[in-house]
Amino acid sequence: MTLRFNARLATIALTAAMAAAAMPAAAQVMVGGAPMLASKDIIDNAVNSKDHTTLVAAVKAAGLVETLKGPGPFTVFAPTNAAFAALPAGTVDTLLKPESKPTLTKVLTYHVVAGKYDAAALSKMIADGKGMASLKTVAGGTLTAKASGNAVMVTDEKGGTATVTIADVYQSNGVIHVVDKVLLPN
Repeated sequence: MTLRFNARLATIALTAAMAAAAMPAAAQVMVGGAPMLASKDIIDNAVNSKDHTTLVAAVKAAGLVETLKGPGPFTVFAPTNAAFAALPAGTVDTLLKPESKPTLTKVLTYHVVAGKYDAAALSKMIADGKGMASLKTVAGGTLTAKASGNAVMVTDEKGGTATVTIADVYQSNGVIHVVDKVLLPN
């Protein structure tokens, strides 16, 4: 009984913390030194973030610009430049080569979930899933979201885990959650 109460209390606390961090819809969220405008689409905002230049270059190389400018809605777990830099040496350069386009596309679409799942929706899914939520990616794989204190952790199929560092960056065609690791499909 106490364990169930503590789990429920932790879920409520996580939901409240994430909702508070999300800020009112009218407020502008800054990512990579640039305001992210809810009136712009995922691509139009991402190109302004100094923290996402590698991601933008990868999206262009994979030919996914028009898709992510589409109506969606999409939920994107957006790795920072530092997340890409943490990959083994040469990985990004190899992925950006034309012959690696299918692999790059799979990696990038593994960070995208169809639908709009903001922090409140993710928290509810985690609570309903007794501490974890499975998210089907556009690439066909699965990400697992869990709460860790006031943070949301996203685990890929290889066991790598990313932390959501900025939640609820609302876009005209979805929502972005900035993450600190590149998630990798099987």
